[in-house]
Amino acid sequence: MVGIVNTVVGLSCMYLLLHGLGQSYWIATFVGNAIGACVSYILNRNFTFKSQSSVSKSAVRFVVVILCCYFISYDIGRSLVEWMLKNNNYFNAFVKTDFSILVGTCLYTILNYLGQKLFVFSKNDTAIMSNDSK
Repeated sequence: MVGIVNTVVGLSCMYLLLHGLGQSYWIATFVGNAIGACVSYILNRNFTFKSQSSVSKSAVRFVVVILCCYFISYDIGRSLVEWMLKNNNYFNAFVKTDFSILVGTCLYTILNYLGQKLFVFSKNDTAIMSNDSK
């Protein structure tokens, strides 16, 4: 449920920036993703992973994961769509950009979940924090 909420928020912001405000692919995806990431951090920290690690420690890791996932996913998404539709004149540039955003978002969602689970809100950090407080 958390993934659906932050994906809807992020995608809505991306498409609003892209089509409503005429921003470029990179600006729309970066700002939309940043807004979705804020929602993601709060919801994942409190509900998905129920993390007890300090906000300062988890926030730094979160930003690192978000930025890595963002640049990898949206670059691959755009490149993949350009490659797949290279010789296809049926789709215009707007459709190709929209499709690139969807592909990038799917890749981002998978990578981000894994990064948060394994690096940001890992069970080991929660166990260490629990032992430190004893």
